[in-house]
Amino acid sequence: MTNFRTQAKAAEAAMRDVFPPTPLQRNELLSQRFGADIYLKREDLSPVRSYKIRGALNAMRKQAGKDLFVCASAGNHAQGMAYMCRQMGKKGVIFMPVTTPQQKIQKTRMFGGDTVEIHLIGDYFDDTLKAAQEWCAQEGGYFLSPFDDADVIEGQASIAVEIEAQLGKAPDHVVLPVGGGGMSSGVVQYFGEEVHALFVEPRGGACLKAALEAGHPVPLGHVDTFVDGAAVGRIGAQPFDILRNVPLPDVLTLPEDRICNTILEMLNVEGIVLEPAGALAVEALGDLRTWIKGKTVVCLTSGGNFDFERLPEVKERAQRYSGVKKYFLLRLPQRPGALKEFLNILGPEDDIARFEYMKKSARNFGSVLIGIETKRPENFAPLFAQLDAAGFTYTDITSDETLAQFVI
Repeated sequence: MTNFRTQAKAAEAAMRDVFPPTPLQRNELLSQRFGADIYLKREDLSPVRSYKIRGALNAMRKQAGKDLFVCASAGNHAQGMAYMCRQMGKKGVIFMPVTTPQQKIQKTRMFGGDTVEIHLIGDYFDDTLKAAQEWCAQEGGYFLSPFDDADVIEGQASIAVEIEAQLGKAPDHVVLPVGGGGMSSGVVQYFGEEVHALFVEPRGGACLKAALEAGHPVPLGHVDTFVDGAAVGRIGAQPFDILRNVPLPDVLTLPEDRICNTILEMLNVEGIVLEPAGALAVEALGDLRTWIKGKTVVCLTSGGNFDFERLPEVKERAQRYSGVKKYFLLRLPQRPGALKEFLNILGPEDDIARFEYMKKSARNFGSVLIGIETKRPENFAPLFAQLDAAGFTYTDITSDETLAQFVI
């Protein structure tokens, strides 16, 4: 047994004083759909509803001489450290961006109680991180990185220890969401070549793929923060040292809107609440169908800290991606009966979800923003064909991200 495996087992044993192993559950719906034995490792059921408690616990127990811990985080890492500060009687100082939702701030305070203080600094995370590191150096605290820390990586590897014990063997495949790489590198280092690891990133935060292509960690030019638990602009140096030989075909990148389908299905069908990052591994199964058929597969559901105020946005994104909802700009003649002509073109399964019309008295035509929701994607082809035949001028803006930010 390697030294890392021994240390990961020791980390896992230490966690039993704080929380029981998270469940490893065979999912019948997914197993039947993909012809495989699909298990979900439910990190969304940890005390802080994510795996981040593991790395914080291990790093803090191995820094027993430290009484002050500092981190920069707007989410799960902050909550994990806050929880452990309360458990271990340590002082925690957590820096968060000013733009952090109140729900996340309140949960962090709830987990940490009187042992933590929260500083809201910076509109962007880079500003927050810089302030946290400067403050930590000045006060002599221990800066607890969410992923670029050997003790954190070792703590996250306790997930693999539990999977092996709960399954009674190593799985054939393990599907891992990637953010900064702490958890995925820990699991890979524990299992080694015995298990085929597959990695999933959001398209707007594919920092592992970028690093593999460059041969070293590189900053992304732009990060889409929708999948906030995995939207990292640069993979950690230590995780990349472990993952640098991952074959590029083993790294999948998924559109943010597509991930929303799994969030909704898991919630509505299975009663499982997943945050966007927590849904990554499950959504990736559709791309892995030929690889996993007849195999034992573990998908890591990394977190369930989902703010239900985001549910309308998630539904909207899922509908747009699946093709049952479209938005377009229509040039409508300004004359009696023009609107009625348009309405008569709509099919029996078409519903107007949005209609904004501003009459321009100095023009012969007015621009209308229209959102159409239908039951089947194929309904749009005959709708657009009839619009063309009737001489209407329109522009489909459903996939135009720039316009969507402002008008949808």
